[in-house]
Amino acid sequence: MSSRSLGIVGLPNVGKSTLFTALTNRAVGAENYPFCTIDPTIGVVPVPDERLQKLYDFSDSADMQPAAFEFVDIAGLVAGAHEGEGLGNQFLAAIREVDAIAHMVRIFADKSVTHVHGDIDPLKDIEVINQELIQKDIATIERRLEQLNGQARTGETDARELRDFLADIKEALTDGRLISELNIPNQEKE
Repeated sequence: MSSRSLGIVGLPNVGKSTLFTALTNRAVGAENYPFCTIDPTIGVVPVPDERLQKLYDFSDSADMQPAAFEFVDIAGLVAGAHEGEGLGNQFLAAIREVDAIAHMVRIFADKSVTHVHGDIDPLKDIEVINQELIQKDIATIERRLEQLNGQARTGETDARELRDFLADIKEALTDGRLISELNIPNQEKE
C-alpha cells in the first residue's frame, strides 16, 4: 500500500483534532485547553478508486491494496516553539516526518473556546506558525552548513554546490520567505 502523509498544524484550540476526526472517522480528544494533543495521532484512510475495484473484480488477485492517505494530528505550536516553548521541538520534529502540511487557522468566535493569544487574529496566527517553521528550517540548515563547510574545504564539489544552495535558501528564510514560495528547480529539490 502506498501512502502520503499530511500533518495538520496550527496554534492550540483551532480545530485540528476536530478536522482529524472528521477526515479519519477516528475519535481523538478535542478539549478546550492547550496541548490536549501531545503525541502526534495518525489516521490512515484508503483512497477510493473505482478503477482499482474494477481491476480487482476482473483479476484473480487474493486481495486489493488501495492507495492510502495518512493524516497526522500534530499538537498546537506556540510562539517560541523553535526554542522549546510549549512542547516546541517535539512538535516541530513531527512536522518534519510528513510529506505536506495543512495549516489550520481559527476564524470562529466562541467565548467557550480559549484562544492562546486571547483574541482571534487569523493573520497574526498564520505569521506565528510560519515564523516557527522558518526558524526551525534555519536552524536545520545552519547545522548542515557546518558539516558541508568541512567537506567543501577538502575539495568535494558536491559539498560546495549543496553548501551554496543551502546558503541561498537560508538567506531567503532569513528574509522571511517560506521555502514553498521559492522558485527551486526540480533537480535541486531532490
